[in-house]
Amino acid sequence: MKNYVKLSLLSVSLGAFLLPLSAQTAPLPAQTANTPATTSTPATTSSTPATTSTPAPESRQEVQARKLKQQQRISQGMDSGQLTAGESANLEKKESNINTEERTMLKDDNGHLSAADRAKLQQQQNQVSKQIYGDKHNRDQQVTQPTTEVGKRDLHQQQRIAQGVKSGQLTAGEADKLENKETAINHEVAADRAANGGKLTAAERQQINNQQSNVSKKIYGAKHNNHRQSKKQ
Repeated sequence: MKNYVKLSLLSVSLGAFLLPLSAQTAPLPAQTANTPATTSTPATTSSTPATTSTPAPESRQEVQARKLKQQQRISQGMDSGQLTAGESANLEKKESNINTEERTMLKDDNGHLSAADRAKLQQQQNQVSKQIYGDKHNRDQQVTQPTTEVGKRDLHQQQRIAQGVKSGQLTAGEADKLENKETAINHEVAADRAANGGKLTAAERQQINNQQSNVSKKIYGAKHNNHRQSKKQ
């Protein structure tokens, strides 16, 4: 009996000794979903705004190419009737002024265009480009299917001028002068019609025809002289 009691007490003592040891070696519990995850420090962003670079001015070759493109657009508008004689004259006047300014710049800098010169010409051509678009898409149109002899003569003159601009036979200055003459004739025709119930008298038709003949000679002369729109790039 005494041996049984001693054995029982020894078992209890041994169990008490092993319990702390098993607790130390037990695996750690897995992290639960409710445990907040460790967040990393966000990267510092730069507060410096992005810089926008100013477009470089066009090169000398691009300046020349731009001039030619503008002339082609004006010629197309004249030929299609999208540009009236007055609109064409105004556009060609501005193109002629730009050409004159460019020649002055070249003369002042021994045949060179500085970056500032090219930037100025580019800005002016941008303004003319917007006007070309606006004039070609407004309500003012050249009559493309005239029914009167006066109207047909006027259309033919416009087509000849447009062809001269497109081919380079007419400079911007020459086209400006010719279109101003055409505009003056158109205004006269409109005034004569308004004064006569929409019609032209025989004398008025003869006078308009004579004026158109004079312009026709000037068109021929301007297209066959030594002046040409430069196509050199």
